[in-house]
Amino acid sequence: MADPMHPDPEAPPTSRRLPWPVLAASGFALFLLALLWCGHELVEGDGAAVDRAIMLAMRADGHPIGPAWLPSAVRDVTALGSTTVLSFLVLVGAIFLWLAGRLRTALLLVGATALGSLTVETIKALVSRSRPDLVGRLMEETSKSFPSGHAALSAIVYLTLATLLFPVLPDRRIRAFVLAVALVLTLSVGISRVYLGVHWPSDVAAGWAFGGVWAMLWWRIELALLDRRGPQP
Repeated sequence: MADPMHPDPEAPPTSRRLPWPVLAASGFALFLLALLWCGHELVEGDGAAVDRAIMLAMRADGHPIGPAWLPSAVRDVTALGSTTVLSFLVLVGAIFLWLAGRLRTALLLVGATALGSLTVETIKALVSRSRPDLVGRLMEETSKSFPSGHAALSAIVYLTLATLLFPVLPDRRIRAFVLAVALVLTLSVGISRVYLGVHWPSDVAAGWAFGGVWAMLWWRIELALLDRRGPQP
């Protein structure tokens, strides 16, 4: 029996690395603190010059740039990031994964999107940034501005859905295509919010950052569960 007071010098050293859940939780906590700090700095006016320049670049003589049909088309695009559309997609995706024999992944999808939405609303309440009043808005919004809920939730839903579908999409080209579509949809929804005048560009950037980090975190959780329990049938 080994003497605990005199360990075998030839025994392999014990790893002292922190487990990945602790590292992930710590990193995400720091990310949230940084996001909240950025939000409060923007409320105080720091960085507003860039926001103003980008928003004004999308206007000419007080009107949105582009042909007459573009504002209507942009409103259609922004609807792809609405709660109604995203909830429908999550429901369809969860049912698809369940029918494919991946109930655990389906539950992860629902949990990731529900908790992500709650976290975004909490950040909005804590930062309490007002909507832009620099240009005329092309649609009405009543919630707070930072981060953009449409941008954040689009990233959460589209990217999480894409990555959690990877196990049932064996072809790498199909995976790349699905991920590319998710990225295009996420970017398009965010840009539409600035064009419509309902969000500052920094709101959208923060939404993209949060949604992207959140989606990657839940993808890592799924990979860890697959490694621990083995692939689902």
